[in-house]
Amino acid sequence: MIFKVNSLVDPEVIKLLYEASQAGVKVDLLVRGMCCLLPDVKGLSDRIRVISVVGRYLEHSRIYYFLNNGDEEIYLSSADLMSRNLDNRVEIVFPVENPVHVRYLRDDVLEIYLKDNLRAYIMQPDGSYMGLKPLNKETFDMQDWLMRIAHEKCR
Repeated sequence: MIFKVNSLVDPEVIKLLYEASQAGVKVDLLVRGMCCLLPDVKGLSDRIRVISVVGRYLEHSRIYYFLNNGDEEIYLSSADLMSRNLDNRVEIVFPVENPVHVRYLRDDVLEIYLKDNLRAYIMQPDGSYMGLKPLNKETFDMQDWLMRIAHEKCR
């Protein structure tokens, strides 16, 4: 699973993500802001990674990616994973059904976020964050990359 949200604080969702981790599911969470889940805790969330990418541009996309027995599913939503959004507001979530759009969101959005090593911070098991250090000297800034792609498409 890969989720891209601004906030993750809903206790029920956190419980389900812990259960997924304990069942062997790899979970990557791209959470820009508040996150009450603790990743990489042995026996609880050791298959969960939380990455926060904070850059110049405020983003509002919420993307939920699932790989169910080889079948990919992507949902876009207006809701963050917060009790106030899930329980007390009218929000929308819808599936992305076109395979071209699924590949784009997977490869050109979610995977690009996971490659960021300039503005990305990884949450530690104690809730603190540590900046990612590039494995080689090459840095990758996903917001800069997305802006370059947008400018190229406008030309």
